[in-house]
Amino acid sequence: MATAAPAYVAHPPLEGAARVWGTIALSAATFMNVLDSSIANVSLPAISGDLGVSTTQGTWVITSFAVANAIAVPLTGFMTQRFGQVRLFMASVILFMVSSLLCGLAPNMTTLILFRALQGFVAGPMIPLSQTLLLSSYPRAKAGLAMAMWSMTTLVAPVMGPLLGGWITDNISWPWIFYINIPVGIVAAGITWALYRKRESNTHKVPIDAIGLALLVLWVGSMQLMLDKGKELDWFHSPEIVTMAVIAVVGFAFFLIWELTDKHPVVDLSLFKRRNFWSGAVATAVAYGLFFGNVVLLPLWLQQWMGYTATQAGMIMAPVGLLAIFFSPVVGLTVAKIDPRRYATFSFLVFALVLWMRSNFNTQADFVTIIIPTIIQGIAMAFFFIPLVTITLSGLTPDRIPAASGLSNFLRITAGAMGTSITTTLWENRAALHHSQLAESVNPGNNAAASAMSGLASSGLSTEQVMGQINRIVDQQAFMLATNDIFYASAILFLLLIPLVWLAKPQRGGAGGDAAAGAH
Repeated sequence: MATAAPAYVAHPPLEGAARVWGTIALSAATFMNVLDSSIANVSLPAISGDLGVSTTQGTWVITSFAVANAIAVPLTGFMTQRFGQVRLFMASVILFMVSSLLCGLAPNMTTLILFRALQGFVAGPMIPLSQTLLLSSYPRAKAGLAMAMWSMTTLVAPVMGPLLGGWITDNISWPWIFYINIPVGIVAAGITWALYRKRESNTHKVPIDAIGLALLVLWVGSMQLMLDKGKELDWFHSPEIVTMAVIAVVGFAFFLIWELTDKHPVVDLSLFKRRNFWSGAVATAVAYGLFFGNVVLLPLWLQQWMGYTATQAGMIMAPVGLLAIFFSPVVGLTVAKIDPRRYATFSFLVFALVLWMRSNFNTQADFVTIIIPTIIQGIAMAFFFIPLVTITLSGLTPDRIPAASGLSNFLRITAGAMGTSITTTLWENRAALHHSQLAESVNPGNNAAASAMSGLASSGLSTEQVMGQINRIVDQQAFMLATNDIFYASAILFLLLIPLVWLAKPQRGGAGGDAAAGAH
């Protein structure tokens, strides 16, 4: 039996040291969560070898987390109504620590996959609620600063994950990629409980929309599995992928119809009636998908075709946080005074510039040439999240912020998974096309090819070895050209996203204060 929603009780912003500690605790929880989505990637060979399975089977360590997480995130609004923001956040952090410990102790791959799915599910409400609680800690005028603190962790963690994961795996052992969550979680949970336990949001009994929940699990689960296993199973040439795609599409259609007509939907799709919500959320999702796809592609190309180690590739990615950390507070403090659409436009222009610079790389590119666009990308990242979150949440009433944050984060996470799958698949397809075009040029009539072959033969290599070397050079150039194609196309897409941002309506007095509605 549903009870009427009680009137919203506003809590005053935190002051002084309490606000600082609250920001640290909530950011630490977010960092731990985002880090865990990427930290296992580089540790897969070690985990698979240790537990006696193939690396292909080992990818389920990542897939299980992603699928469970994608299902849980949009449920945040519904669960907040039933249990309260603070209680739900605390439960999420504590269960995340417990599941991390179980992941580290897992004796075999089946158990590890099960615990990773549990970890992904309990992690779901953590990011949207850290955003909501952080906004409640700051006065409306400083909402942008709150988002700056939050976004730094969300942007730096995916880059730090592979670097930290590789170092831990090489120097300690893979279970420690999970154990490190425990001290961080204890600090985050302890401070959060001390500061926020008396700031609980109102709760009321909402009936559980079992059919909506089942449909959500069905279509999101099928879609995530299709995206994660597509490349490995050769996409739509595989009956399994076709089946998952059909289930995802049909499940999504039924889910939409059910949720739009149910009195107490598990996901509040009525948010899409708000122009600022859908334009901000879609722009964030597509841009994040492009960003994440390129974050995956760059180290992949460096390691496979440029001779970089995992640590060296991590060093190329790491400086992205330098300028982001410097500019984020500036953006946060000024976003209430300057139209956030201008900031988002500037971000997309810088992203386009960075990707255009990368599209001019060649196989002779040195460390400095490759790292300069990464450093510049930090500026784009600082101007990316804060204005778009401000646009997405602007004008919403306080009780709708957790649902809006959960739904927009769900779109962002799903777009990240789609970006990774689409980018890596297109990369290999373009490389195959370039390889066939370049291979046509390798013939006795081509002077460059003929002199390269004779040079290799004169150094004592057999005909087979010469052809093997030539094929390796052609492969390297084909993947280089494919990498350039992806970077160039991504730059164009960032430019095409700019009009979407301008579909949002400007808020009076800047949208920054309205984004803080989460709290007041």
